[in-house]
Parts: sequence; structure tokens; C-alpha cells
Amino acid sequence: MGKGPGLYTDIGKRARDLLYKDYQSDHKFTVTTYTSTGVAITSTGIKKGELFIADVNTQLKNKNITTDVKVDTNSRLFATVSIDEPAPGLKAIFNFVVPDQRSGKLELQYQHEYSGISTSIGLTANPVVNFSGVVGTPLLALGTDLSYDTASGNLTKCNAGVSFANADLIAAVTLNEKGQNLNASYYHIVSPLTNTAVGAEIAHSFSTNENTLTIGTQKSLDPLTSIKARINNHGKASALIQHEWRPKSLFTVSGEVDTRAIEKSAKVGLSVALKP
Repeated sequence: MGKGPGLYTDIGKRARDLLYKDYQSDHKFTVTTYTSTGVAITSTGIKKGELFIADVNTQLKNKNITTDVKVDTNSRLFATVSIDEPAPGLKAIFNFVVPDQRSGKLELQYQHEYSGISTSIGLTANPVVNFSGVVGTPLLALGTDLSYDTASGNLTKCNAGVSFANADLIAAVTLNEKGQNLNASYYHIVSPLTNTAVGAEIAHSFSTNENTLTIGTQKSLDPLTSIKARINNHGKASALIQHEWRPKSLFTVSGEVDTRAIEKSAKVGLSVALKP
């Protein structure tokens, strides 16, 4: 797909990844292996307190078709079939969950030099229809994200956003929950050589008149090791260190502490991802 404004989910994504990606308080272990025919098998286990959750995902790629089948510990089967560019700029995605008969959904994504559109429809008698669209350029983009429930006749989601980007700065503003929440984010690359960046996000709720400000930073200590840190105005401080101890295999340790209740135990998360 050609370069353009991207999809609606890309608005503010760089700041969100900086502030929230890879932070966790659970223990997660992932192993990926490949068969001789090219099938990728990924096994994941997550320990949440006393609860253990596991799943096995199988991915097969054949030309422009990718098929993912995942089975979890609750005996649910998740299947996703993606067709990349059956026509220029177009991507089709079909997914469903077994045994949930109402989970089937078909999604179409189209990216153009000056627009990005994603639309999906549930495969039921009275489906939920989703539409998101972005117009503009990689420099400036405007978009909206809508959901309509045909069963009730209600507009269940109505979001809008704008994004501005240049060589080292990305700013975005989104209005969510039918105008109830306003989010503004900022991402700035300080040093490309060390992958140093800073970011901030402020979220305002018009219904409660509450503000949440989160600021964070990241930096590469060496080509294989990076660190991240963040803090918000509620006193929650988090940090992580991630090391690529072999190609595509990551070891991540993250922690969170409440600076307003320092007597409480810190939350520590561990993630190990192994790939051949």
C-alpha cells in the first residue's frame, strides 16, 4: 500500500506506543517456531496473579493470503483470514470466533495517497456496521470513526481526530465517546541516533471534568537494549528495560509504583519472547 495519511487507528499511535506499549504487570512467555512448510506456530502463556491463560496460534502465508488460527484455554477458536491487495491499495479481513455464532465480521481497508478507509460489518441478521475514514497527507490528516447498530438503530460510536506530523514531531487530537472525552498527544524525536524520544498525552473527561496527564520517554542504551519510563499526574510511575538477546528474541522487565502510596508493593512484569 502506498504512503498516505494511513488509517484512523494511526492517529496518535506513535505517542500511544511510547507511553503504553510493552508495559505490563503480568508474566508472559511466548515461543514461536516454524515448520518446514513455513507455518508459524506461536505458543503464549500469561500468568495474571493466580490465573494462568494460554493460547496457541498458527499462521500460514500463501502469496498474499494470511490465515491465523488461535485456540485458547477456554476452548475458543479465533480465525482470521487476510487478503493483502486483491486490488491496488485494498486489504480484506475476515474473522470469527467459535462457538460464538454472532462473531463473524468482514472488514475492508483501502489506503490511497490522500485517504485511508476502513469499513466492517458483522455477519448477522442485524449487524453492527463500522466505518472510519481519514483524508489528508502524511503531514496533516483529518478522520472520523463511526459505529451503527442496525438492531437498535443507534449510533454507538462517534469519534473524530486530527493529526499533524513532520520529520521529528507528531501531534494529534481526538474527540471520543460522542464528544465526552478529549485526548491530545505529542511525540517528539530528540535523537534518531539513540532512538531518544519524548511523548505526552492529556485526557479530559467532560462528564467528570477530570484530567489525566501522562508523560514518558525512551532511549536506546545500545543497539540491543532500550529503556522507557513514564509518569502521570495521579502518581503512577513506570519503567521498563528491553533487551534483544538474540535476533527477534526479546526479554522485557517492567515495573510500576504508586508514588502517593509508596508503602504498597511495586508491580513487576516479565515478558520473554523467543523466535528462531
